[in-house]
Amino acid sequence: QSWSRGMSYCLHSERHLDTGPIYVRENGKLHVVNQGAGGVQNVAPKARPFSLFSRSFSVELCMNREDDRARRQRTDHFIFTYTKEGNLRYSAKSLFSLVLGYISDNVDHIDSLIGFPEQIAEKLFSAAEARQKFTEPVTGLRALQKFTEAYGSLVLCSLCLRNRYLVISEKLEEIKSFRELTCLDLSCCKLGDEHELLEHLTKEALSSVKRLLLKDNSLSDAGLRRMTAPVRVLKKGLDNLLVLDLSCNPKITDAGIGYLLSFKKLNCLDISGTGLKDVDAVMKRLHMQIGLVHSKVPLKEFDHSNCKTEGWAEQTVLQWEQAVMEAMKPQDNLRSRAATFHFYGKTHRIEEVVKCTLVEPETKASGSLQFYKENVQNCHLPLKKEVAGSHELKNNKKRALAEQETERTSKQKHLCLTVEDWDLLNTY
Repeated sequence: QSWSRGMSYCLHSERHLDTGPIYVRENGKLHVVNQGAGGVQNVAPKARPFSLFSRSFSVELCMNREDDRARRQRTDHFIFTYTKEGNLRYSAKSLFSLVLGYISDNVDHIDSLIGFPEQIAEKLFSAAEARQKFTEPVTGLRALQKFTEAYGSLVLCSLCLRNRYLVISEKLEEIKSFRELTCLDLSCCKLGDEHELLEHLTKEALSSVKRLLLKDNSLSDAGLRRMTAPVRVLKKGLDNLLVLDLSCNPKITDAGIGYLLSFKKLNCLDISGTGLKDVDAVMKRLHMQIGLVHSKVPLKEFDHSNCKTEGWAEQTVLQWEQAVMEAMKPQDNLRSRAATFHFYGKTHRIEEVVKCTLVEPETKASGSLQFYKENVQNCHLPLKKEVAGSHELKNNKKRALAEQETERTSKQKHLCLTVEDWDLLNTY
């Protein structure tokens, strides 16, 4: 019965697919099914070429869908583009791109990058930055330290943290990992004399700082004494300082200015809005000992427009700031609480971000106390008066606007890529 059932199944399936002769073994003998007559013949099988699949056989490749991360890693090996005809085309990524993506995903496990080529390291840093690896609490710091130890000023040569005291408090260790900075702007951060970052300024890692802006940071004579101690005693620390801004720190007195006389290379100094009592004596002392002359017009070095964040980690600092701003956004429950207070007539204190003003009331009252060095080549000269230098100011403004326009257009060119540009990039 089982033999007849199998034979009828094979005969029925033959209508759809030609499977060839069918052989059945019964009672130790081999029989061939005669499909034309519907019977069985006891004949020896003839040799026939064997084929595993027929011509109409098709295969569909299905990927094992374990999780989104594994699927993303597998599909990330391909580049999908569209042809001019609208057809989807895919090509495999280069081995360099695959290795670069893998290392950037595990950048915190790198032992050292010392001696590694700078060109490849910059691409690796950009790839890790795009994945926001440096914003992670622990692994981001460890990965950033590997780059700063090997490349120093290439990672960041200028850092502007003006009015970003929240970023300093959240990413203090990451900021301290930057080495060989030449410009550091900490204006309007209210750090005070005991802040850890001010102590870090005296370390050897920041001995390359040439421009330091500490406006409106609640500094006093004690903070200046601590900050200048390595220079006065060991001839280390901020020995290469050229520009120093200490304006709007009313706790700095005549005694604190005496600590600044150890900066022999200082070319520009701003002490406007400080608590000086004998201004004439201070001016004479600065001129006699370090050769600084009082400027009657504002100096361009203290307009707070030349200090910008520059280096590989420029976007990383912006990511830190965005993360801090996202954390500061009011939640729904806080909004409802504020609405309740308003309904019942209760007043509540609104915390606003303290904004730094470039011209403080103390500065207006005491006047501008900016100094520069005359007898030094390539010195930062004061700005001309409006009558004498009106054409120069106009040319500078036009030049600055032209540079901003070129930067904006260059960024748009990088952002707005055509299909041909993407095809060209995918070939690398």
